[in-house]
Amino acid sequence: MYKYVLKRLLMMIPVLVGVLLIVFTINQMMPGDPAIMLAGGEQATPMEIERVREELGLNDPLPIQFFNYAKGLILEGDLGTSYATKRPVFEEVTERLPTTVTLAVVSILLAVAIGIPTGILSAIRQYSWIDHCSMGVALIGVSMPNFWQGLMNILIFAIYLKWLPASGFYGWQYWILPALTIGTSSAAIITRMTRSSMLEVIRQDYIRTARAKGLSEKVVITKHALKNALIPIITVVGIQFGSLLGGAVVTETVFAIPGLGKFMIDAIKARNYPVVQGGVLMLAIIFSMVNLCVDMLYAFADPRIKSLYKGRSRKESSDNA
Repeated sequence: MYKYVLKRLLMMIPVLVGVLLIVFTINQMMPGDPAIMLAGGEQATPMEIERVREELGLNDPLPIQFFNYAKGLILEGDLGTSYATKRPVFEEVTERLPTTVTLAVVSILLAVAIGIPTGILSAIRQYSWIDHCSMGVALIGVSMPNFWQGLMNILIFAIYLKWLPASGFYGWQYWILPALTIGTSSAAIITRMTRSSMLEVIRQDYIRTARAKGLSEKVVITKHALKNALIPIITVVGIQFGSLLGGAVVTETVFAIPGLGKFMIDAIKARNYPVVQGGVLMLAIIFSMVNLCVDMLYAFADPRIKSLYKGRSRKESSDNA
């Protein structure tokens, strides 16, 4: 198990290098020159623009710029310096990251609380009105854009009903509308996956055997069917959590939440390349760690996978002996 975790951590290195290279290349392809904005806009003189370009190292060839950035990142953990504030990008990213992670955690908890029970109910009541209604609502949740749903939530709950605040992130009341906005789409996906996985499991022979032994339906569903259906559910929950970290960019902008997503949007508008690169890299690291945690949860959800890890360890030990 430990060797597997170490192997996955090492596999993250080329993934992060690839992410960094792609983001760096896209930043360079973006129209506009950050030196012009930092020198004072269109009113800046060519001499001032050239001075700023020289200070930022923008006159160096692109391979040299990427090499210098990667060298500072690897050797010193330096994500660069923000063009706008002259502060280290790492400090600015870590200041806003907890807000984005909090929003993603609250949203995924809401999605799991809605999605898994609804999916189980739809599976055990297949083709009933409950099944049709839940799948219809799930289809709407998957199809509805987050930015439109966020605007509708603000219009209904904040402006008309005046139940909840429309913007900010200063207490649990402020979390409800953003979490509802991005959590419902994930809940719809989790519902569909839970239903599909449960339908596949409850038709198996061991489920019929458990019922024939006289076990209650609750025990059959929770201890036998759900436990064996958890692998694809855990997978989709992990993927959705990673997606929520990235998807929070739009939601944070709609609700004016001072998180990493809105910070990156502002940095893109200002062509603040180090902030964009640092923010994307941080999200890529978190997403990779979430995927690693999901893989490790497989062993706890399914004893067969845990025994597979142990079997590999014993085989490697015997081969070395």
